[in-house]
Amino acid sequence: MSRRSGILEFAVLGLLRESPMHGYELRKRLNTSLGIFRAFSYGTLYPCLKTLVANGWLIEEPGSAPEDALAASLAGRRAKIVYRLTAEGKEHFEELLSHTGPDTWEDEHFAARFAFFGQTEREVRMRVLEGRRSRLEERLEKMRASLARTRERLDDYTLELQRHGMESVEREVRWLNELIESERAGRDQRRSDPGDPARHDTTSGETDGLPRHRDDTGPDPSDDTVK
Repeated sequence: MSRRSGILEFAVLGLLRESPMHGYELRKRLNTSLGIFRAFSYGTLYPCLKTLVANGWLIEEPGSAPEDALAASLAGRRAKIVYRLTAEGKEHFEELLSHTGPDTWEDEHFAARFAFFGQTEREVRMRVLEGRRSRLEERLEKMRASLARTRERLDDYTLELQRHGMESVEREVRWLNELIESERAGRDQRRSDPGDPARHDTTSGETDGLPRHRDDTGPDPSDDTVK
């Protein structure tokens, strides 16, 4: 299984954990909610769904009432199929959510993981965020070293492009710093008030004071399109 197909399967399982959907709804949610899937075809989605069904993680159900299915048949159209997450599929998705390895820090996977932080335990969110920040700091160091070596050989436009790339990474590092500090503050606040049941919710994605990304310079979805 390729990395991109794995990310798509992860996203489909996450969306179906929220509620059952048919293929059109899934594609719309993937397009609108997850920028990394902004442009991909049904020819990519349906093989993914079939694989998840074959693995026992999804089941297919008729999505129309009998009279609607009959009307669709008479009109030469297929009745919609609704995809529902199975108990095994939910368990598999939760296992994926708990994973914090280096692949979760990369551009494509991080964007998908971040989209489902609301379903992720706080400690896991923290490890993913810190790993992503570490990866970007390494990338930034390499970019600076490369620019220092090649500055004299670059024309003004290429130099400006490299500076722009560095600034984008720097902005995302600052954004991650804010998120990490917010997660830490929320954890410390829960520890100081053990009598509040809401402080013990380890699955809620709501974090008091969660900083918003004030620009569009986070993980670039245009580089992560599933084809």
